[in-house]
Amino acid sequence: MNRNLLLILAGDLLLLAASLYGAYLVRFEFSVPSFYMDLFWRSLPYALVVKAAVFYFFDLYRGMWRYTGVTDLVNVIKATAVSSLAFVFILAFQYRFEGYSRSIFFIDACFTVLLIAGFRLAIRLGYEAADQGGLGGVLSNLVPALLNRGDKRRLLIVGAGDCGESISREIRNNPHLPYAVVGFLDDDPAKRGRKIHGVPVLGRVADIERIAAGARAEEIVIAIPTATAEQMRRIVDRCKATGLKFRTVPGMGELINGQVTFSAIREVSYRDLLGREVVHLEADRIGAYLAGRSVLVTGAGGSIGSELCRQICRFAPGRLVLFERAESPLYDIDLELRGAFAGIDIVPVLGDIQQRDEVERAFERHRPSVVFHAAAYKHVPMLELQPWKAIANNVLGTRCLAQVAEARGIERFVMVSTDKAVRPTSVMGASKRLAEMIVQGRDRGREEATRFITVRFGNVLNSVGSVVPLFRRQIERGGPVTVTHKEMTRYFMTIPEACQLILQAGALARGGGEIFLLDMGTPVRIDDMARDLIRHYGFEPDRDIRIEYTGLRPGEKLFEELVTEGEGILPTSHQKIMVLKASGGRGEGLEDVLADLARLAEAQDAAGIKRRLAEIVPDYTPYGTA
Repeated sequence: MNRNLLLILAGDLLLLAASLYGAYLVRFEFSVPSFYMDLFWRSLPYALVVKAAVFYFFDLYRGMWRYTGVTDLVNVIKATAVSSLAFVFILAFQYRFEGYSRSIFFIDACFTVLLIAGFRLAIRLGYEAADQGGLGGVLSNLVPALLNRGDKRRLLIVGAGDCGESISREIRNNPHLPYAVVGFLDDDPAKRGRKIHGVPVLGRVADIERIAAGARAEEIVIAIPTATAEQMRRIVDRCKATGLKFRTVPGMGELINGQVTFSAIREVSYRDLLGREVVHLEADRIGAYLAGRSVLVTGAGGSIGSELCRQICRFAPGRLVLFERAESPLYDIDLELRGAFAGIDIVPVLGDIQQRDEVERAFERHRPSVVFHAAAYKHVPMLELQPWKAIANNVLGTRCLAQVAEARGIERFVMVSTDKAVRPTSVMGASKRLAEMIVQGRDRGREEATRFITVRFGNVLNSVGSVVPLFRRQIERGGPVTVTHKEMTRYFMTIPEACQLILQAGALARGGGEIFLLDMGTPVRIDDMARDLIRHYGFEPDRDIRIEYTGLRPGEKLFEELVTEGEGILPTSHQKIMVLKASGGRGEGLEDVLADLARLAEAQDAAGIKRRLAEIVPDYTPYGTA
């Protein structure tokens, strides 16, 4: 018997004794004759033993008390009714009920329900108050509605923690959700056999096939937002073996304000199987430069920009300016953020970083203290065909933004860069390396001046136009899945993880134009990724879905790097962020080069642009000249 159970049992015994004594006090108007006090002491042991035994039989000691709900309260009433009757029968058999007042036992039963149920409810309130930092918002959840399951789908929940309980409670409280939870699965031995809202923890994940069949489950929800990629792969494999439909809650990094709702449940995606690592942020340091401030994000409608906006809102900025030139994505992210963060002033601005007047107008009206620059052209083959677009947007647009930011005296300017800027073989990579040099060159290294920061990382999963959505569409069409080269590798991380680390890097800036690198983990072979994704959809590579190798496209590399020669790295206070020890070019004398590039871009001189980039960007080797 564990310590918590002993404490609950001891508490129950004290309350049962208090209940019986209280019944005598009420019956005799707080002046109990000595004769009846003798009867009280004679009957007390029977009351404690009988009621504790019946409570155990009714599973009152198998519940998880931090999740006490209506089902548990109904069990208390049932157990009290049965135990009170048993108590009366024993006294009648033992003492022929001589001298006992019948009203005492009715009063005792009422007190027992109030005290025992109140005890369990107090435990839940204590947990919730601790979780929420007080009793505010807790009282509204005290009396959840009793629901009739009706003709609802039988649901198994993998994970008997806070997330699983939250989903179970939402299903129980919302009559419109067509589900009834029939059981939980959890690998924690301490939870097995326990109950949450009257629903049992049936066993381990490894036994899900047998348990699902026995419980006649129709669907499965994986409710472990902190699960690692390895754990998710194991759970998903087990769920597939059941033949049932299964879904998952998002990883912790994807959850707005860390809250899990039933509407957030989605299909298991490839990013769940590749990585769901929880990023531990220094929230105080991030909040110190974001909370209550005006923050501007360029490219706010893009994959990185939109997620940056979501993550920034978690730190309660006073105003968030969404700077985006594409109308539909801007509308979508504006609508989403207004619904999720009603207390923040969300300002959508339809604008282009290449247009200085639009940039200056946004800075003048909204006076940002912090700028996150995520706007960029990123598709390598497209920019090889039209390199002047890379110059206009990635290079000159960055210069325009940095100039205005410095002139306005903003506190921090954080630019999102890419591993393609290292030893670039593409115009896209060279343009981003030149943008890094521009940003570094703007930093004056003074405390009172704008701090210019660059954050460099690799590919993100599920961004618009990335390889995973492409593979998914090809698989859904029946193939073939196109891979450029069998040996091609790339670094990957999830979009939420990347954006959280960008915010963290912004907090680490000390001035001096640092370039921060994100720990991207181990590079992944694109061929392996394609094969894993095909299997994830239930097909066999090369048998059901053919893989076709198309060859490297202009500007592409087999392997990406995060550091170039001469760029040593140093650790920071965060284990997943490093900083470059040397930066290469510091941006001196760039204005003449930028003027030349602007002229060449205006003339759409592709050869001239590549030639001029090769003269200024370290290690740039234009495609086809290696």
